Amino acid sequence: MPEFEFLQYETHDEGRIVRILLDRPETKNAQHRGLLVELDEAFKIAEFDDTCRVVILGGTGDLFSSGHDLGSKEALDDRANHPTWKGNGGTREGAEMIMLQEWHYFFQNTLRWRNLRKITVAQVQGTVFAAGLMLMWACDLIVASDTTYFADVVGTRLGMCGVEYFGHPWEFGPRKAKELLLTGDAITVEEAKDLGMVSKIFPAEELSDQTLEFARRIAKTPTMAALLIKESVNQTVDNQGFYNSLNACFTMHELNHSHWAWVHDDNFPAGRPGDDGVLDWRQKIPTYVADPYTVEGPVTSRGKAE
Repeated sequence: MPEFEFLQYETHDEGRIVRILLDRPETKNAQHRGLLVELDEAFKIAEFDDTCRVVILGGTGDLFSSGHDLGSKEALDDRANHPTWKGNGGTREGAEMIMLQEWHYFFQNTLRWRNLRKITVAQVQGTVFAAGLMLMWACDLIVASDTTYFADVVGTRLGMCGVEYFGHPWEFGPRKAKELLLTGDAITVEEAKDLGMVSKIFPAEELSDQTLEFARRIAKTPTMAALLIKESVNQTVDNQGFYNSLNACFTMHELNHSHWAWVHDDNFPAGRPGDDGVLDWRQKIPTYVADPYTVEGPVTSRGKAE
């Protein structure tokens, strides 16, 4: 077992259940390259282990994940020094570099985790932002604390058409997906459960224990039956167009990057506050709940209505 720098790797019930926790709480578990590469390795270890039946993916601290790390000192150092930037398009230029790097480390890795040969359960809390949704959507089931909210703010903060793994219409429904992306609004955990995105809601203080109990119920299912249940559902939505849709929307995401790189003199591949008409992603901008009759007031990055 390798020693992870940005994750915690737990085994429970004599290895039948593995829990992987994102562990960068000082950045609200923002995802930089080091974390994503370690997460891929952790998933592979759990997948290789025939004792393991269920993998839980969670995060330490008060947020599951605030999305991609766009500006911490650690992320900037990571961008300069992590070996994955030496290949897979990292040494190319322009749109080719961005497309190849994001294909490998934002898109294909999420698809791999979605198709992991184990049952996976996302354990989420706080406000799950943007690329945090990608990690959560890669899992077979999602359980959440009763204080959880969900939002993709990249349209309003970065001028982008959603994240690289574009599951929004499948998870939210077409019109709700448009609404949330165009406004940056959040939805409550109760609405997410009504949409079928969230399976179980647990009290925040019981989330860890209740998720483990939920995983134990799933782990009782024979492994062959569990795998074929997962594969039957995944192949059904793939035949409905899910896989092809993901590929098409990833291409549009890269076109969006190319647009901003074209209009900026320094080739910055996303919208900027000011003339580009987006809000500053570096500030804790309130994200309003989509249904004002459910919760009044903005949802902050702490996942509370204020």
